[in-house]
Amino acid sequence: MSSQALERVLLDSGTLTQEGLDKVRALARSRGMSLERAAVQLGHDESRVYRDVSKAYGLPFGDPEKAKPEAIERIPKEQIEQNNALPLLIKSGVLYVAIDDPINTFVADNLGFIAGCEVKCAIAPPEALKRAIRKVVGGGSAAGAPRARGKGDARGEPEGEDAPILRLVDKTINEALAARASDIHVEPFESRMRVRYRVDGVLREVASLEPGLHGPFTSRFKIMAKLDIAERRKPQDGRIAFRSSEGREIDIRTSVLPGNHGETLVMRLLDKEKNLLSLADLGFGGIDEERFQRTIKRPNGVFLVTGPTGSGKTTTLYAALKQLNRPDVKIITAEDPVEFNIAGINQCQVRSGIGLTFARILRAMLRQAPNIILVGEIRDRETAEIAVQAALTGHLVFASLHTNDAPSAVTRLIDIGVKPFLVSAAIQAIMAQRLVRVLCKDCRRPYTPDETDLVAIGLSGSAMQGATFNQPVGCPACEHTGYRGRVGLFELMSMDTTLREMTFRQESTLALRHYARSSGGMTTLVEDGAKKVAQGITSVEEILRVTSTME
Repeated sequence: MSSQALERVLLDSGTLTQEGLDKVRALARSRGMSLERAAVQLGHDESRVYRDVSKAYGLPFGDPEKAKPEAIERIPKEQIEQNNALPLLIKSGVLYVAIDDPINTFVADNLGFIAGCEVKCAIAPPEALKRAIRKVVGGGSAAGAPRARGKGDARGEPEGEDAPILRLVDKTINEALAARASDIHVEPFESRMRVRYRVDGVLREVASLEPGLHGPFTSRFKIMAKLDIAERRKPQDGRIAFRSSEGREIDIRTSVLPGNHGETLVMRLLDKEKNLLSLADLGFGGIDEERFQRTIKRPNGVFLVTGPTGSGKTTTLYAALKQLNRPDVKIITAEDPVEFNIAGINQCQVRSGIGLTFARILRAMLRQAPNIILVGEIRDRETAEIAVQAALTGHLVFASLHTNDAPSAVTRLIDIGVKPFLVSAAIQAIMAQRLVRVLCKDCRRPYTPDETDLVAIGLSGSAMQGATFNQPVGCPACEHTGYRGRVGLFELMSMDTTLREMTFRQESTLALRHYARSSGGMTTLVEDGAKKVAQGITSVEEILRVTSTME
């Protein structure tokens, strides 16, 4: 839910006039605070303002002064205080808790685990909620009696001592999958443990748990990943084979890093049964798509896809292989890890622990007489040289590389140690990419952008002609973010005679980029983003978030 929706409710209900709204909006922007808190600070009735907040977010309004004792008893007082959430009442088996920030509805998950029943949130005025919580916590009420753990669940069924942690871990993973998250981040702090999901490339806090849960929570994940639970001084990496509540097989890459307040966990979720995207789904269009199609249909050469971690490089390479996968073509891949299973393709998993590196797999696969080779990532000189030699001996090689833009990949290969004449001869094309969030189709709204916004992404006023500009709003379908899903931005540089000569002479990245743009042979990431803004697919803010450092 965006601030625009709340503004409409505040105006429609008569809580604010247009003049009052302008003042509230100015204060909120200058102080970096929410619209509702700015309204209260300017003297508007707190109860009335927060009733409007509850309407705007589709949540019930709760009076903290009317909290029922039987509801309060379901949650330990330290959890009430830590989550700033007061149990109000139990209705039809659902525990309703009062919160003062509509963004913090994730506390329902935290407290649901503790209460052993479904929890829903209601909006309450902050001051009234603070007074009520102080009264409950300071009064030594029954809320202070912690519930016994490990003795039985909400239905009275017997459980093992570790059952609550097992349920919490499974619940965390399943909820992350339901939220379309790509990563789970578990981060310990002095007074809490934070859980965040990365959804559409942006981290979102979903839980703030008591610090005492961090030890068993981390140990459970380490056991699942077959890591040493006694080792807390060194980083560890592992892998979890997890079956989701829907029966899907999920591969979870687990990374553990020691920190100041304990071990930080990051888990990458890889759904092996997830449908592979086609090239059309990735966001290709126009001349870039034609160049891409010509490149991947060549009989030999190296095609590089570059970009930072999480920019969709593997997805793009898989989309190309999916199109090229035919009965008369032999395709072999070397990956770390194998993210998706593709029928008809020979996929090989890197296992560094036993010496099965990218380079070793590459040497072995060349004896298998493949037509097409995929190298998951070029990390060192040996792998790069074998990939280049394979391209020069009649193989089509796809590979990923970590550079910021397409021209930088040329100098990166030379820096690794590949001879310039080999790079100039082997490389057919390089494509840099980024992922930007797509505006939610259910709630996006047309608008007329400012001239400064257009200039920021390289569009002139003439771009308004026939363009459709949309801005994010927010609705339940997109978790009130205004965005749902992602699409690629692409910068495809095809090598021509001049670029090969410049590579041979080891000219600078800046010179390569300048020629590629001036010759019309490359559309930059920003320019591709501008096209997608003019088509109403994404927003100016999203393009600047991803590409602001590019040019």
